[in-house]
Amino acid sequence: MTHPIKLVIMIPCLNEEETLPLVLKSIPKKIKGVDKIEILLIDDGSTDKTVEVAQSLGVKHFLYHTKNQGLSRSFRHGLIKCLAMGADIIVLTEGDNQYKQEKIPQLIKPILDGQADVVISDRQTQSIAHFSWSKKFYQRLGTWVLNKAAGSNVPDAISGFRAYTRQAAMQLNPIADYSWATETTLQAAAKKQAIVIVPIKTNPKLRESRQFKSPWQHIRKSAVTIIRAYLMYKPYAVFLTFGVIFLMLGGIPFIRYLIFLGIDKKPGEHLQSLILGMVFLVASFLSFALGVVADLIRINRVLTEDSLDLIKKHVLDNKH
Repeated sequence: MTHPIKLVIMIPCLNEEETLPLVLKSIPKKIKGVDKIEILLIDDGSTDKTVEVAQSLGVKHFLYHTKNQGLSRSFRHGLIKCLAMGADIIVLTEGDNQYKQEKIPQLIKPILDGQADVVISDRQTQSIAHFSWSKKFYQRLGTWVLNKAAGSNVPDAISGFRAYTRQAAMQLNPIADYSWATETTLQAAAKKQAIVIVPIKTNPKLRESRQFKSPWQHIRKSAVTIIRAYLMYKPYAVFLTFGVIFLMLGGIPFIRYLIFLGIDKKPGEHLQSLILGMVFLVASFLSFALGVVADLIRINRVLTEDSLDLIKKHVLDNKH
């Protein structure tokens, strides 16, 4: 990067008037390698004085949701706004003071050094004192599932303290209404973006999370996001697997029929085995056929995303 570097720090907020001052006051005013730092606050339908507090502390850029739309949509809309502001690097944090803003220079260093497209902080959740054993277990399980699906090696899949290059942000097209971190990690891996992990511990907890009512709700919604994203980018793997399984299951009843036919020489007996075998074979054929169709849709999605990337560059790069 030879031109002046602009960093935009994106902060989604919902009723954060008490914790937001801690966040804003701990954001570095100067960072080596960065020429300009701006803050974008996304007001996700706050009913308190979040906006007034932000304005009093010098925030000049806002994105407003009249009604609460959730963190995923705030991220999606904020990402486009950051690009329109001319961001070369985008940092996402949160308004509850969970993350150490003073570590932003450490977070973006791999990008400034040309080593990363995406940087994800590792909260080292297994050492967080206020996390229950069940929350640690579910976090570890969810991260393991994500890494298996994405072919990545991210230790903290749902960490919300992240940094993106302009190009990496352009390529992201999140659509899920829940678990944006999971979805965009899968997208980054599918697009072969260079992901670097930086260990950064969190601040002490000041309030409970508002993203989900219970761990089970979080697991259920995250599972839906992972499955949907995996089907988008690797549909052939899913349908091919099912096709092979059904093909193998379909062969067992036929083998059983042939064995009994050889024993009792009665072709009219054990027809239920033939029927069951045919059901599995039809299911196998349908799985293979769906795999072909889904893969064609995947190819079309890739071409559409490439076109969308070019449109974003044309529109957003000429906007500032």
